[in-house]
Amino acid sequence: MKLPFLAALCLLASLSFLQAANEPVKFDARTTASGRWSDAKTWAGGRVPQAGDRVQIRIGHSVIYDVESADALRMVHVAGTMRFARDRNTRLDVGLLKVSEDEETTEDGFNCHDAPAASVDAPAVLSRATLEMGTAAEPIPAGVTALVRLVYFPGTDPEALPAIINCGGRWEIHGAPLSRTWLKLGAPAEVGATQVTLTEAPTGWRKGDHVIVTASKEVYSGRTYRNKGGQTEERTIVEIAGDQLTLNEPLDYVHYGAGEYRSEVANLSRNVIVESADPAGVRGHTMYHRDSTGGISYAEFRHLGKENVLGKYALHFHLVRDTMRGSGVIGASIWDSHNRWLTVHGTDYLLVRDCVGFQSVGHGFYLEDGTEQYNVFDRNLAVQAVRGKRLPKQVLAFDANEGSGFWWANGRNTFTRNITCENDLYGYRFEVTKNSAFNPELLIRQPDGTRALSDIRTLPFLRFEDNESHSEGLYSFNFGDPRPGSVHGDREHPFIVRNLKAWETHYALRPDVRYFMVEGLDIFIGTYGVYHPAYDEQVYRQVHLNHVDGEPINRGNDDDSIQYGSFTYDGLTLENCRTGRDPLIQLTCTSPTAGATGHFRNLVLTNSDSRGGKVVDLGGGPRNKNLEHAVPYYFHGYRAPGTVTKVMSIKFPEPLGADFKAIEGFTGKDVLASDSTTPVAFPQLLNPVDDLPPATMITSVQRAGGKLTVSGVSQDNGDIASIKVNGVEARPTGSAAGVVDWTVTLDLPVTDSIVAEATDKAGNREATPAKLAWREPGASAVASAR
Repeated sequence: MKLPFLAALCLLASLSFLQAANEPVKFDARTTASGRWSDAKTWAGGRVPQAGDRVQIRIGHSVIYDVESADALRMVHVAGTMRFARDRNTRLDVGLLKVSEDEETTEDGFNCHDAPAASVDAPAVLSRATLEMGTAAEPIPAGVTALVRLVYFPGTDPEALPAIINCGGRWEIHGAPLSRTWLKLGAPAEVGATQVTLTEAPTGWRKGDHVIVTASKEVYSGRTYRNKGGQTEERTIVEIAGDQLTLNEPLDYVHYGAGEYRSEVANLSRNVIVESADPAGVRGHTMYHRDSTGGISYAEFRHLGKENVLGKYALHFHLVRDTMRGSGVIGASIWDSHNRWLTVHGTDYLLVRDCVGFQSVGHGFYLEDGTEQYNVFDRNLAVQAVRGKRLPKQVLAFDANEGSGFWWANGRNTFTRNITCENDLYGYRFEVTKNSAFNPELLIRQPDGTRALSDIRTLPFLRFEDNESHSEGLYSFNFGDPRPGSVHGDREHPFIVRNLKAWETHYALRPDVRYFMVEGLDIFIGTYGVYHPAYDEQVYRQVHLNHVDGEPINRGNDDDSIQYGSFTYDGLTLENCRTGRDPLIQLTCTSPTAGATGHFRNLVLTNSDSRGGKVVDLGGGPRNKNLEHAVPYYFHGYRAPGTVTKVMSIKFPEPLGADFKAIEGFTGKDVLASDSTTPVAFPQLLNPVDDLPPATMITSVQRAGGKLTVSGVSQDNGDIASIKVNGVEARPTGSAAGVVDWTVTLDLPVTDSIVAEATDKAGNREATPAKLAWREPGASAVASAR
């Protein structure tokens, strides 16, 4: 069979790319000694690198990159050390910037061709290859810019290049710190305003910085922001006076800035930048591989990501597992990505904090294969992740890549204090679906450090607390799989979420999870409140809905009107909820098993009603054909103190007792109710226990004289009691929603390693503490054991 000419040409081109990528590079310029990039004595033959060159910094050589050049280099291979100057602006245009300790390498912009570790617990091989664009201790200072522009060279593989890839070396990228990368508005911002007020005066923000003011209104229409835009506005700062910013253009939309519900202002500018040279052409991507070290703080990644190409993301931690335990992405700005903001793939113990993601094709902050655990996403902002396509050969085939601010498939991670806004389909999406293409039993790290097959659908959230979502395209919080029983905890290990806030949204919370607990839910202005709940041992406490005018409390599994177990609401307040045809609270019609119930205690209705005065009714009637067992709802003390009102459906053939009747202003046409003073127990459906040890990361080791200052982060599903480093008690420096920052001072010498471990208040002690080898002063701490 003959291939058509065009197909044959494409095949030939791809084979040519593959061959070129796997052949050893012939370098045009190689170092002959340490020195400055601009100094001819640094280079063999006295020839400073020129446009189009393939350049190598050899093992043992240290080069200061001290030029600001638009002459694009085809490749820079850092086998030794390359440091960007801190005393002047620098610019490097390059096709491939590769960090690996090899005398020979290839022009592959994705694979590192290194053999995997012999076992999970094998110590890392510490590479001396180092790329420094500032360090955490000495970032590129304010007023100095370090810029890398990724340039595509014709004839190279457009799916793999241009790129920065760290193949087991050390890549540090650190810009001038900002006190906060985003803040809430401190006052309302009206249409036509050129000044906005923040909740505090930020430090590190400068004139000329690129900022966004996030949307306030819900603009749901099933659309994509990529095609039609949203109400998040991009502006430039022209003046800063304390907590006030003057913008270059008036605002086109209203932005809330008073009370509990406020928009954000985020700064996208940093003085250390990685960008695609041609955003409309072939874009670049960046990667950390296994056994790499280093970290990121206050850097900007813009116009990156290869659309519809697997693995080529703006920022990618690729199959790192725990070899970068404690590394962080802090204060980064990642915007205008055509393939996600940050992908954490096969990677554990990563700290992602104070980052801003703006405009991404596909999910934004993304955990890729369902094995990722013990990662912390804290106080990040995710704005306008838009619908993409399923990527070719993606690991989790069920993921439709529909545009979620945060997307993950393994519950044993921490999400705290994050905010999402104007994402196409979801603010937060936790999804695991078993089908013919995916078996959710994966090889998962256990708390004792061993690995075993585990059904990831049964791993509850390590911590999901104080998260917020507003102005979304469709859902704010969507957890689980709509198929009954798919995602579930158990009585002692439920999925727990705390202190969620959703406002100006369409569907606020969709909990398709069995054994599920909500402690604190605040919904303001929405169409649906608790939507499509998988009522099966679900507990809701302190739920407040204000101006939810479609269906405040939906029935079990929505149109199926079916539930498989019981639920309770304790402390439900409906305020200013005025629905049309549907009741305030929808009764689930049927259950396949006897004994499923619903209980409401401390129900408060304020200025809330529905057409016809229905508090409770079926809500559109049952859509299912089989009526098996009726589901009674019990309202404890609502109609009168000391009474219990039982509500039942009239759809079943068995007649209700004579004491059941319609109650004006309470029941709808499809239900009847009965008041009784006979006590009915308010059930305790869940009994959470804390038998999971904490997880600790060492994030910084600094030497001053004869002392070492060690800092880190510990997380737990309960409360942490103590953290010890080499036996010395650490001092907490901050704590929010179960995440504890800490520091400790150790006396030198530290002979072998630094070991940090936490114990929680339930007595669980970390079985696999964080362990770092101590290196000479000035070098980063490096993981040597897991």
